[in-house]
Amino acid sequence: MPSRRAQKTAEAIREVVSMAILAELRDPRVRDVTVTYVEVSGDLRHAKVHVSVMGTDTKQELSVRGLQNAAGFLQSKIANRVEMRYTPKLSFVLDQGVKRSIEISRILREVLPPERGGSTELPTEQAFVSEGDHARGADEEE
Repeated sequence: MPSRRAQKTAEAIREVVSMAILAELRDPRVRDVTVTYVEVSGDLRHAKVHVSVMGTDTKQELSVRGLQNAAGFLQSKIANRVEMRYTPKLSFVLDQGVKRSIEISRILREVLPPERGGSTELPTEQAFVSEGDHARGADEEE
């Protein structure tokens, strides 16, 4: 388990890199990129930035290459905004979590039998939140 210091550093790096990609990075290859999380080594000298990219596999690979080319620029942004003895060396990894969850959802829709009298759509997180809010609201009114 990473130390508290490493976790706080990872979160600070995630915020700086996310904002720099969104507002300051001018590379046309880097579009529709979301920084999902950052892993920092124990000595805080290396940071692995996990990114999710919307689009085809080719676009995803291009975006990761563009980010790797912009690593020096992003490291300078971290050095300016996060006070550390050493600025970590950045490496970028494509996060396949979202893509895998969509694929699993598609497979489940194919495998599970359709419900009678309704849609074959699987419940979403929003459906659970709505049901929970509705139940709480009824208790609070009494």
